Amino acid sequence: MAAPRIALIHALRLSPPAIMEAFARLWPGPFLMNLLDDSLSADLARAGGLTPAMTERFLDLAAYARRCGADAILFTCSAFGPAIEAVKAAHPGVPVLKPNEAMIEAALDAAPSGRIGLVATFRPTFASMRPEFAQAAAARGIALDLREGFAEGAMAALEAGDGAGHDARAAEA
Repeated sequence: MAAPRIALIHALRLSPPAIMEAFARLWPGPFLMNLLDDSLSADLARAGGLTPAMTERFLDLAAYARRCGADAILFTCSAFGPAIEAVKAAHPGVPVLKPNEAMIEAALDAAPSGRIGLVATFRPTFASMRPEFAQAAAARGIALDLREGFAEGAMAALEAGDGAGHDARAAEA
């Protein structure tokens, strides 16, 4: 049986190397294809929220990935939850994953009290992540107490090649 083809769809140009490294280390078997539309994150920040046109772009990227033979799709930016849900609805039977699904479950496992800290380096992430955490907590009967911290300057540090500076800003948040 051939290795599964997984489409990795990125909204930040900095995402592919980290994702590729993680796959190489944790699951080297699949054939990975990378699709990047780095204007999505800029458009989201500029618009202040997800627009129907952005969701349509996600649907287009997923349709392209499927035409290229993708067996599964992993989106690598957590700021676009509703657009990813639209892709899931459009492609029933195809694994379509958000990058944060396992993280949310692990956070709730680690904090059954519901008190969870969420640090983001891209501010629009909060708008997408709040309802995802709330839905997952509600499904477990947990009263969520989500504390948010924005890592000011972390993304700029990463874009400048300063990974340690990025991590330090995230730790400070």
